[in-house]
Amino acid sequence: MTLLLAACGSAATESRPAIASDLPKVEVTTLADGLDHPWDVAVAPDGTILTGERSGRFVALRPGVSEPQPIDADLSDLFARGETGVMGLALAADFETSRELFSCQGYTDGTRQDVRVVTWRVSTDWQRLERTGVLVSGLPSRTGRHGGCRLLLEDPNTLLIGTGDSAQPSVSQDVNSLGGKILRVDARTGAPAEGNPIPNSPVFTLGHRNIQGLAVQPGSGTIYSAEHGPDVDDEVNRIVPGGNYGWKPDRSGDWYDESVPMTDPDRVPGAIPAVWSSGDSTIAVCGLTFLGNIWGNWSGAMAVAALKGQEIRVLKLSADGNSVTAVTQLPGFDGTYGRIRAVQSQPDGTLLVTTDNGDDDRILRVRPAT
Repeated sequence: MTLLLAACGSAATESRPAIASDLPKVEVTTLADGLDHPWDVAVAPDGTILTGERSGRFVALRPGVSEPQPIDADLSDLFARGETGVMGLALAADFETSRELFSCQGYTDGTRQDVRVVTWRVSTDWQRLERTGVLVSGLPSRTGRHGGCRLLLEDPNTLLIGTGDSAQPSVSQDVNSLGGKILRVDARTGAPAEGNPIPNSPVFTLGHRNIQGLAVQPGSGTIYSAEHGPDVDDEVNRIVPGGNYGWKPDRSGDWYDESVPMTDPDRVPGAIPAVWSSGDSTIAVCGLTFLGNIWGNWSGAMAVAALKGQEIRVLKLSADGNSVTAVTQLPGFDGTYGRIRAVQSQPDGTLLVTTDNGDDDRILRVRPAT
């Protein structure tokens, strides 16, 4: 099913900007439906689209096949509760030969749990996943809240992992914890990547609340993150090695008191301000990507998925990448498809999008109309 959606819509509200007049009309095609909370998408060299359902299933959509096909995988130790389960996915840079897949997922042995990055080998017929190891473990998890967890290859040998603070007050500012961080590791071994700001540590940045989006800006190589605020101030951040992004919830005993600013330089000296913030109302930002060169005057802008906002927010960055000069939303994503979890730009400039409603969720392809 393909829909044509014009670059116009309902009047702007405080939390939803008007659609820019120079943003192209779009076509939206449903590639797969009948899914349950598909968290992320990865596209293989042969065109197969892979997703993982948060509650515990991997699914492949093969080229020329109309229905998504479940993939056999051992997920018997999956911790799937609240916001945690099967989350971020990434294919190894040499996937065509190695068939290696990374997944970020909850783990439990029945009495304790954490979040970890697991490696898999995908069978050539896409019928099976063989677990080959654990790349990183020990990402904190308690109730399933604030589990993160986005994966991104910075380069063929370096994996970035955006993590959540597990709704525990001391985690984000603790350099010895892997929660509330961006981790940077060797994609082959899981060891801290060369050049990390803290010697022998995977911690690349700290002071985050719950990172759900990571992207590298084409051309500049600059890394950006998207993370959830409490009741206010979802953030998009420009990532600086060793940076502290200022999340420090108050605590009274073990109470997680979120009635503090998302980035607070008074309480966290040197905290790096956000490139963009949602302000007085959160939209629950999630996946982010950069628009390819088929989007006219908005080519190169950042597209950010929103769960609560049920939209795709589009942000033009300043020349130095430290602020936003214009904001709009992608037409047709103003509640029509419900909550939007992932948005991923493809080499041809089209976008792959996943919905996250838990009721007949979809993978969508979005392109400018011709």
